[in-house]
Amino acid sequence: MTRVAFIGLGNMGGGMAANQAKAGREVMAFDLSAAALDKAAAAGCGKAGSVAEAVKTADAVITMLPAGPHVRQVYAEQILPNAPKTALLIDCSTIDVESARAVAAQAKAAGFRFADAPVSGGTAAAEAGTLAFMVGCDEADFGAVEETIAPMSRITIRAGDHGAGQAAKICNNMVLGISMIGVCEAFALAEKLGLDGERFFEIASKSSGQCWSLTSYCPWPGPVPTAPSNRGYEGGFATAMMLKDLKLAQEAAAKAGAATPLGATAEGLYALFDRLGGGGRDFSAILELLRGRVPAQ
Repeated sequence: MTRVAFIGLGNMGGGMAANQAKAGREVMAFDLSAAALDKAAAAGCGKAGSVAEAVKTADAVITMLPAGPHVRQVYAEQILPNAPKTALLIDCSTIDVESARAVAAQAKAAGFRFADAPVSGGTAAAEAGTLAFMVGCDEADFGAVEETIAPMSRITIRAGDHGAGQAAKICNNMVLGISMIGVCEAFALAEKLGLDGERFFEIASKSSGQCWSLTSYCPWPGPVPTAPSNRGYEGGFATAMMLKDLKLAQEAAAKAGAATPLGATAEGLYALFDRLGGGGRDFSAILELLRGRVPAQ
């Protein structure tokens, strides 16, 4: 039986770890949150008292952590000194490219195989095991990475060498953040012009305005029953997380000398929405800001 250590059981990691357990793997999970750890245990995971305990006999280690500094620290201080050298290390966090490459270099120097493998799809896909993975790793390791993350994945694509997974993720989410604002602006304008929202959806979804933000994740309640807009914008992909990804994109653009004016504008709008109290709501709730419905807090 494959032994998987899963570190980080937040909104995404909890569902991902559960799917590893559903696939019949022996999962040892760890999180600083006792409630998250209890939920993982209820889904079939074993509870570890520390990262070191979780990884000590692992065939594969999967991490899902908040930001680059957490990833650097956990790998340097707890995973690399305690995991077997045979373990495959996979970081699914969304972090800066520089941190991903630094951790990869440390892992390789210590004799480990390592991959950065951030995900797309949100909490629903994490729970359903239908995430898209963007992988940065040595080409020879990709088959093992793909097999390890299969219980959590709808599609797994090797983006390139170490750091390429993170590059793909921040570019993809910049597209998503920008396109969602465009869709929300269109709905807000349609409303002001007296056009019914569902009728506008019917037209735009079959016209040149069609995009994922419209037809799969519609910010207007009604047309797409599974979208967070039908749950008061609860769950899904939090505005604060979208803002984090847009900041990563802008930092990367600044270092690379790339022009991303729409990305910068999107970051500013999500930052405003976050300051107004929308950070915990799904990022599609920015429609409410554009409709003038977000009170200052």
